Amino acid sequence: MQSKFGIAVGSECMAILSVIKDLADLRERLDNITVAFDKSGKPVTTGDLEVGGAMTAFMRNTINPTLMCTAEYNPCMVHAGPFANIAVGQSSIIADRVGLKLFDYHVTESGFAADIGFEKFWNVKCRFSGLKPHVSVLTTTVRALKMHGGGPKVVPGKALSEEYTKENLELVEKGIPNMVHMINVIRKSGINPVVCVNRFYTDTDAEVALVKKAAEAAGARCAESKHWELGGEGALELADAVIDACNDESEFKFLYPLEMKLRDRVEAIAKEVYGADGVSWSPEAESKAKMLEDDPKYADYATMMVKTHLSLTHDPTLKGVPTGWTLPINNILIYSGAKFLCPCAGTISLMPGTGSNPAFRRIDVDTKTGKVSGLF
Repeated sequence: MQSKFGIAVGSECMAILSVIKDLADLRERLDNITVAFDKSGKPVTTGDLEVGGAMTAFMRNTINPTLMCTAEYNPCMVHAGPFANIAVGQSSIIADRVGLKLFDYHVTESGFAADIGFEKFWNVKCRFSGLKPHVSVLTTTVRALKMHGGGPKVVPGKALSEEYTKENLELVEKGIPNMVHMINVIRKSGINPVVCVNRFYTDTDAEVALVKKAAEAAGARCAESKHWELGGEGALELADAVIDACNDESEFKFLYPLEMKLRDRVEAIAKEVYGADGVSWSPEAESKAKMLEDDPKYADYATMMVKTHLSLTHDPTLKGVPTGWTLPINNILIYSGAKFLCPCAGTISLMPGTGSNPAFRRIDVDTKTGKVSGLF
């Protein structure tokens, strides 16, 4: 038999935790996970193996969000942590429902790039939760735009090239089309976009002004935020922009109807969100897609793309807004407990590793003072 490891945040248990409504929903979904297919092609589930009850007992307390706080004692809830490149990429629906009862403004995170994190929030999480957002905050950095503009490769554990720490308006300008593309994706949903320029002390006024001008020209509010350097006080401009956007009317709409077939959904996402010319299917993936489309049991399953977050394409080395390319789908994962069908684009590892020089090597504690070093 073939065996492999999968990172916990990409597991179906984490996906289920992100989308459940309550304990009864958790119990039902944990009984419906497909673990294999028998020789006749019938799914073998966790319920068939009679392990759903034990799994629910193991995860019973995980449905409760963890109430934490920022360094300035602002409350925040941490609940679920699935990566958007290989899973749903959203904080939990339960945490959102609690937050909406507790706070005047509730901010929820969609991880990993607007082309996958936001797309899944828009077309998957909002369907499951029934909630309609007022605003989507698109976070960008001058450094990220420089990379999309053709800047040197960034390697975890190695010092940044000076292109990222000194003013370079040419690189910023070349990378701005990627941000504009993301703004246009958000606008297709009918949600009001606000661009947050997450500013670092190495960014110059001219670079930030260039980003702001382009964002506003594309139809988004834009604010710089210096929370990295100044904490909450540095994010006041962003907070005001978000509040203003909340007061505007929005006309939220999904990209595709639930009645649309799986392959047509993937085509719509590839073209409208990623900017591809179309989709190519491997024989195995196409055969599986036809099987899933013909089985009414999967008709209401969410379409959960598996794709790199480092590019609009399936190729992490292609930056900016590539044109003239086709999205290759080579497999479809079935998460029948979460009710996800996951088309896999390109080559992507479900067990990502750390960099060659991970940051944890530099983190330590002074045993006399208790002070932590190496975090920043």
